[in-house]
Amino acid sequence: MGMTVTVFCASSTRIDPKHVEVAREVGAELARRGHTLVTGGGIQSCMGAVAEAAREGGARTVGVVPEGMPAAQEAPDGDNDELVLVTDMRARKAEMDRRADAFLVLPGGIGTLEELFEIWVARSLDFHAKPIVILDPHGVYGPLRTLMDHLLAEGFNRPAAGDAVRFTGDVAEALDHLEAEYGRRAEELLEF
Repeated sequence: MGMTVTVFCASSTRIDPKHVEVAREVGAELARRGHTLVTGGGIQSCMGAVAEAAREGGARTVGVVPEGMPAAQEAPDGDNDELVLVTDMRARKAEMDRRADAFLVLPGGIGTLEELFEIWVARSLDFHAKPIVILDPHGVYGPLRTLMDHLLAEGFNRPAAGDAVRFTGDVAEALDHLEAEYGRRAEELLEF
């Protein structure tokens, strides 16, 4: 049962190479399991590494790139099986969301956080039921987990917000969870 997984991740070239290696592992595992990959379409850093590894394993890759994105920020990966040009960053997120059966979030900067929070809020408000996993083997998002727990304790977040996302540090566990949630969702839809 192949699914389409949108991966949100860093395009920064200033990060520790260990994060790029995790992205490569994700791409290889997506391919091994027969899934399609959707990314922001950039060629550098984690974004490029996840797509390259997925293609090397035989997976189909789709990149979604805003027209006019400065190449110095995020050069497009022309090796994607499909490169979708959109008008701006909002259209990019919408297209990546539309194509996704599931979301996998790797460590990244404010762009990755924006993508994460948008799908996280939508899931916690039942605008979608697509599974979301944050894969964080090196603890980059530790402060985020602490903040989310604090917001819950202070009454700013509902428990549904915490329940909408799974954190893990293991690639296989991340994909196992996405597959299990996607499978449950597909079964529920068939019952109707």
